Amino acid sequence: MSEQEKGKPTNLSEAAVEADELALRGAQRELAQLRSEWDDELEAAARADDFLERAVAFKAIGQFRFRQKLELLKRGFDDNSPACRGSALVSLELLSRDHPGAVNAIRPNLHTLASRDGNGAVRRLAILCLRNGSPQSDTLGMLAGMADDDSQDESLRAAARAVVASLKRKATTRSRPKR
Repeated sequence: MSEQEKGKPTNLSEAAVEADELALRGAQRELAQLRSEWDDELEAAARADDFLERAVAFKAIGQFRFRQKLELLKRGFDDNSPACRGSALVSLELLSRDHPGAVNAIRPNLHTLASRDGNGAVRRLAILCLRNGSPQSDTLGMLAGMADDDSQDESLRAAARAVVASLKRKATTRSRPKR
């Protein structure tokens, strides 16, 4: 085995960890190369019968910073497995930190997950993703209602309150005239 092959990832999970490290270092050329090498495997894993493979694939989309895979992530939001829905949301949160357009493009999906998903962790992750989007009135209203709803789990209410506060700060910052 050559020295170069020794460091090569042998599975999607390892490749995703390497991609995340490359992204954090700003090594865009190497990241693009790794994306092209693992693109087909990522696509196949996202469509696998095994929910664990799908969960790894949905998480890998974010680690690879694969913004072009937003449609594939949306598939993860509809998955029967809470692990897959959660992994897709973790990726969306990562992809949308500096790019609110990712959240804005799929806001209705996030509203549905935040308000109706049967898994509390998935609901909280959807709420946290909304923090990275634009402060729109429909989102603010929905989250404020959740924060005030005593029938909701306290951790969900707390997440909704925190995101409402964050979005209001964002709205205030944007509405201030620049000096």
